[in-house]
Formats: sequence, structure tokens, C-alpha cells
Amino acid sequence: MAKSLRSKWKRKMRAEKRKKNAPKELERLKRILQTNADVVMEEVKEVATVLPPQKVLEQADDCKMDTDNKRNKKTLLDQHGQYPIWMNSRQKKKLKAQRVKGKKKAKLAKGLAW
Repeated sequence: MAKSLRSKWKRKMRAEKRKKNAPKELERLKRILQTNADVVMEEVKEVATVLPPQKVLEQADDCKMDTDNKRNKKTLLDQHGQYPIWMNSRQKKKLKAQRVKGKKKAKLAKGLAW
């Protein structure tokens, strides 16, 4: 995709714009970094909480994600009998057919019907 003349032109113009704006962005970045870092941090604190890197690393070690650890590797079903959200209906149908095929009921002995 994205092979039309219009998209090629737009990509070219975006590249030109990046080249044109790169020196201004670099200058702006340098100016921000040269100023007192505390002032910048104060502005950022209004939007987000700022933590030192050591605390962030400690928190990352403490919390572990508890996702998909209760999923059967063979059937891909979780503990509630649900398939993963990324699986499409054809794949679900195929896996279900394999599951049901493996569970085939034992045939009942034929008897005389009176």
C-alpha cells in the first residue's frame, strides 16, 4: 500500500518539513536543557508525578503482571473457558472441533427396541 503519487508526495513533503524544522527543534531542546532543570521539573510536576529512577526501578521489581498465567497451553482456554481476544472465530471453531473430537462419546450398545 501507500504507493500512489499522492502518498509519495506527502511522504516527501513530510521529510522536507522534518529537515527544515530539525535545527529549530535541536536549538529548542538545547535551550531547555541549559536552563535550570528544577524549573522544568516544576512545570512537569503539575501534569505528572516525578520520581527518581531508583524508586521506579524498585517499584518495577515489586509488581509483576498477573495476566494469562491461568491459560491452558494446548487449548488456549483460560480458567473461565474463554479464548484469547486476538483469536478469530475460525481459529476458535477449529480448536473446539479438535476438543470435541477428542472427547467422543462411547457408543451405546445396540439393544432390541421392543
